[in-house]
Amino acid sequence: MSDRRDTFEARALPHLDAAYNLARWLSRSPSDAEDVVQDAMLRAFRAFDQLRGEDVRPWLMRIVRNCWRDRRDRPHRRHDVPLPGGREGPELVDEGPDAEAQAMRASEGRRVRAMIAALPEAFREVLILREMEDLSYREIAEVSGIPIGTVMSRLARARALLKDQWVAEDQHGLR
Repeated sequence: MSDRRDTFEARALPHLDAAYNLARWLSRSPSDAEDVVQDAMLRAFRAFDQLRGEDVRPWLMRIVRNCWRDRRDRPHRRHDVPLPGGREGPELVDEGPDAEAQAMRASEGRRVRAMIAALPEAFREVLILREMEDLSYREIAEVSGIPIGTVMSRLARARALLKDQWVAEDQHGLR
């Protein structure tokens, strides 16, 4: 039992931050994300003997995704209120010395996070897996259970939606 646990910890725990990041973006709630990741890690440990191949990350991300969907589809699901000030996820701030540039980057980071959060779940999911978790199209297809062509089209659509929203806000002075 100890060897199995040690092997699981060595192979799965390095991906814990990525699992939380995906859960956080899907759930839009830090506490729900923690619960999803906890459930996912427990499921992963129980099913660890069924893992085929060496690549744990896509396998674990798929479990996180499935745990989120199970939680989301429960009829007694709790609805969280967004954080004050529209805060979402970690701050995207450059450590450079220019305070004005830092403020602009932080503002743009909040703006991008809000736009990503507003995307439909299917688009948000593939965008997070590709752009933030750096999964390949094949790995995203494996995690999401969809064909690679669908991954590519959803990713292109998500990027287009973000661009359109950015341009529309700029044109209407909503920054």
